[in-house]
Amino acid sequence: MLFRPTYTAPLLALGLLLTAGAARAQQGPVISDSLSLDGTIRSVLDANPAITTLEEELNAATSRVTQTQGSFLPQVTGTATYTRIDPVVKLQLAPESPAFQLAPNNNYDVHITAQYGLVDFGKRAATYNLAESRRATAADQIAVTRRDLAYSAAQSYYNILFVRESIRVQDAQIASLQRHQNDMQKRVEAGVSTSFDVTTTQVRITQARNTRIDLVNQLQNQQVQLARLLHKPDYANVPVRGRFEYQPQPVDVSGALAQALANRPEIKLARDAEQTANLNLRLIERSNMPLLGVGAQVGGKNGYQPNLDKFRPNSVGVVQLSVPIYDGNKNKNQRVEAAANIRGAQARIQDTEEQIRADVRQAANNLNSNAERYDNSLQQIAQATDALNRAQGRYRYGVGNNLDVLDAETQLLQARLARLQAIYNYTLGQYQLKRATGEAIWDK
Repeated sequence: MLFRPTYTAPLLALGLLLTAGAARAQQGPVISDSLSLDGTIRSVLDANPAITTLEEELNAATSRVTQTQGSFLPQVTGTATYTRIDPVVKLQLAPESPAFQLAPNNNYDVHITAQYGLVDFGKRAATYNLAESRRATAADQIAVTRRDLAYSAAQSYYNILFVRESIRVQDAQIASLQRHQNDMQKRVEAGVSTSFDVTTTQVRITQARNTRIDLVNQLQNQQVQLARLLHKPDYANVPVRGRFEYQPQPVDVSGALAQALANRPEIKLARDAEQTANLNLRLIERSNMPLLGVGAQVGGKNGYQPNLDKFRPNSVGVVQLSVPIYDGNKNKNQRVEAAANIRGAQARIQDTEEQIRADVRQAANNLNSNAERYDNSLQQIAQATDALNRAQGRYRYGVGNNLDVLDAETQLLQARLARLQAIYNYTLGQYQLKRATGEAIWDK
């Protein structure tokens, strides 16, 4: 039975991704149209809003890194103040003397303040490092999303090629059955066969056409899926071109495992999480440290004796040491939480590494198994072709019956579909291995 793609199993999602390259003459026909795989993937990545969303999140994370850099620089503030006071205190030292005013009614104050933290025991550096780690996580998340979109695009793209080729195999079967029906009709007219043979052949043709209808429906649905990924809802038939063929490759499991542990974006994200958790703990440890800072203020104001309304320059200098004494055990509890987050991140790294190793080994096993299936399918085609030729010859000379020919036709169809399925499954393993090792199939 022809394999019909679905989209619920993750392994099957990988299996729908096929490769391009040169192949031997007997390894499958070429399907050509106008849109290449690379062009399809680039179009999907350029059009998908999820990438834009993550890029903006990366821009925001980068901005937060820049913001933390500002804490290493002095903070300068300019202030201008006007204050009206009524009434003001007045003193009269003697009955005959004028009243002595202690402060003016109109108060003006203009100054510039500069502040700088001299020693913070690494708090600013820890804040910067934490922000930078989160920026790196945002960048790695883009890589994961781009990979998933690229494989989804290839999945839909090659689904179309797979179903098209399946339709071609089915069309060849229908054409062969129709030729056989014509031969049956001539034998009935010649009186050497009965109409039962014609009817039996027509039943097989109807069954084959029903299968073709299902395949055409699958093709149309795949067109819709790819059009959605391309954000081209007006595409009724997405133009694609490419090759559907068998191209064996050697597999170095040890090398693939090393490549996977170094390149898989999932392991990078897991390590990012551990680094972020460690840096968060480091920041918490320094948040309760003393802070030594200096400040200076220059400007001018009125209100100085003896002329209260005269505007005069003034300056202020300060050295301040802030020492946290008691915070209700808040910092202690934050350290406990941060340590738990670190242990959780380390456990995720271990689990991710084990999953990656399993992915690589499974992909290698699938490649080896499907390579054997392909070789077996070639033998199956040769045997089915020989059986069909013998059945047709026996029927032609009146020593065989029509059912033998129809059964042989069916066996040949199944053999051809088995070869098609073997190519499909082998390429499934190739792309499963690419994904397992973290190999990109798109231009970064």
